[in-house]
Amino acid sequence: MAKHKYNPDEEFDGPSKSQLKRDSAALQDLGRELAELGKERLAKVPIDEDLRDAVKDYQRFTAHEAKRRQLQYIGKLMRSVDPEPIRAALDAFKGVSAVETAKMHRLENLRTKLLEDEKTLHGIAEAHPGVDLQQLRVLRRNAIKEKEQNKPPRAYRELFRVLRELEEGGVEATDFDDETGDEE
Repeated sequence: MAKHKYNPDEEFDGPSKSQLKRDSAALQDLGRELAELGKERLAKVPIDEDLRDAVKDYQRFTAHEAKRRQLQYIGKLMRSVDPEPIRAALDAFKGVSAVETAKMHRLENLRTKLLEDEKTLHGIAEAHPGVDLQQLRVLRRNAIKEKEQNKPPRAYRELFRVLRELEEGGVEATDFDDETGDEE
């Protein structure tokens, strides 16, 4: 049996067997992350129906061996889909995506402006006519009191939640940042 010598003129014919195994394991890990999502979040991930059914089956199983086999099957199904939209959705859930981080920073800045200056409410009202200004005023006042009295930031967090719901409803935070006349 002749030894195979390295020949630099030979063409590379694809990834090594080890690389294929690493890729397959990475897809299986991504499938495991999918399988650990709750029903609401899983519904938001862009996957085909076969993969969604396989994940739901995994969640239904209780036996360790059945779960292990189902994870392998999920990994096999993952090889036929584009993993990037799935990764992006999972990253968004974890809050790691740059878009999500920028959105959170915008909302935090808006909340800070609102706490510093009540005139920010006018910009919010113009950008989103259906907003409950009374609720925002009460939350603002309560958040200021909490900070002065060193109490837990309940209203402060609630204010953030309300602003986030406004943005998710189609209102961009930048729409009313400029309305206040503040320069950044």
